[in-house]
Amino acid sequence: MNRLSSSSSRCLDCRRAFSLSPALPSGHNRWSKIKHEKGAADQKKTAQRSIFSKNLTLYTKLYGPDPNLNSALANVIAVAKKAGMPKANIDLAVARGQGRSTTGEKLDSVMLEVMMPPSVALVIDIETDNKNRALQDLKLLVKKHNGTVTPTTFLFTKRGRTVLKSEAAGEEEFDNAFMQAVEAGAEDVEQDEEGNIVVWTRPNMTHQTAQSLSTAMKMEILTSDVMWVPNADKARVDNEEAAAALGDFLAAVRDNADVQAVYANAERGDVSEDVWRSVEENLDL
Repeated sequence: MNRLSSSSSRCLDCRRAFSLSPALPSGHNRWSKIKHEKGAADQKKTAQRSIFSKNLTLYTKLYGPDPNLNSALANVIAVAKKAGMPKANIDLAVARGQGRSTTGEKLDSVMLEVMMPPSVALVIDIETDNKNRALQDLKLLVKKHNGTVTPTTFLFTKRGRTVLKSEAAGEEEFDNAFMQAVEAGAEDVEQDEEGNIVVWTRPNMTHQTAQSLSTAMKMEILTSDVMWVPNADKARVDNEEAAAALGDFLAAVRDNADVQAVYANAERGDVSEDVWRSVEENLDL
């Protein structure tokens, strides 16, 4: 009798141990999944706010800071508010379009050149009312993510790019846009995947050409930027962990309100689409 009781007790203990052991990894996996999904959602929100900020600044530069007199600015403000962009961020972007901070201080432009693992060159454009603070914060971030502050602009070419919204992506409209753009001083004209007209110019001709073409062709300006375009010899990223780490770094850079644009010479290699999206969403080209 005692032997049966002892055997039963041992079996019960075994069953309990067996039933409890899977619970920890199961819960851990669920928590990891939640953290991953939250991180992806946060990165997407950061990228979206960056796009809103750029457009708010652009339309303020082109047409003025008063949304009552600037329908393009009013439309972006409405969409940004609906998407949950804080009013302080909207005000900051509009102020930047006037070359000032929300407190009225004049903004200075500065650039940070960085090399990040695995040998990816970056150029970070900054506008700030406190140059020393902005550079110090970003340099600490670079160091934290195992990067190096070093010259990189020789791996890029500085160019102006304007994207005009095309209502009819036909050959005739493109030919017309091409001729108008060349006359306005464009260096090259393309069509993107959505059929929009992409005009490349010298940096100092960017906004002038954008306004001229927008008026002449009655097309909405989607973007108009002076940017650092990577040269043909790009850095191929084949390691999944390295790509994810690069995406995390870029998202952290985008969280800095002084950062206006980030350019990289990274090229997708043997990396999953989801991981690479975290890199692309935080770049300006």
